[in-house]
Amino acid sequence: MQFYDTEIASPLFLGTAQYPSPAILKAAIAASGTDVVTVSLRRESAGGSGSGFWDLLRDTGCRILPNTAGCHSVQEAVTTARMARDLFQTDWIKLEVIGHSDNLQPDVFGLVEAARILADDSFQVFPYTTDDLVVGEKLIEAGCRVLMPWGAPIGSGQGLRNPDALRAMRAHFPDVPLIVDAGIGRPSDAAQAMELGMDAVLMNTAVARAGDPVAMARAMALAVQAGQLGHGADPMPRRDMAVPSTPILGRAELI
Repeated sequence: MQFYDTEIASPLFLGTAQYPSPAILKAAIAASGTDVVTVSLRRESAGGSGSGFWDLLRDTGCRILPNTAGCHSVQEAVTTARMARDLFQTDWIKLEVIGHSDNLQPDVFGLVEAARILADDSFQVFPYTTDDLVVGEKLIEAGCRVLMPWGAPIGSGQGLRNPDALRAMRAHFPDVPLIVDAGIGRPSDAAQAMELGMDAVLMNTAVARAGDPVAMARAMALAVQAGQLGHGADPMPRRDMAVPSTPILGRAELI
């Protein structure tokens, strides 16, 4: 897989917030096999915990994908992104412009505006967006070469609430990397996303808040791999009626 001309081996991206301890975070990252971890600039800067947390992330060998979590305006998101580039020394940015305080739905108008500003400033933007095709087209026009449609609201664990919309996005943007971001709660959700032909999934809460984050990280890694293999194997279509798996021809007849 390539994201902005960078090859990534694992289709599982992992967030770094809410883990019970730094040791569990590090073990979960290792168990997931991920190549990319996301981190909020606010988390890195808050409370003086910065240097130890940053050292932990560097020790994993993963690529850092900073995000603009918690930003509710274009100016706030752009400023945060520029600060993150200075701190983490990367042009990658996961762009969030939140429009609704309850369901954390993206402000798609502000998102497109912020994406255009950042793309013009040589950022490689990973926009957290809805599953709307028109919004996706506007983001591509703004300079994004990756789209990150939500599966469900952030931290809800509801899985893929509208798989048909994600399937339509895959068909509409066949050459654009698609990463399902937000809503993944169980390994089956991750497998379903990959079966739809997504290029990757990004999750945080599903792993960090599990009873055993390390075991869940491993389960998610296996689920993503299974879904990817399943998609590549061209699954059988759904049918409206039963079809016998045992041939009728040659069946014994009782007289």
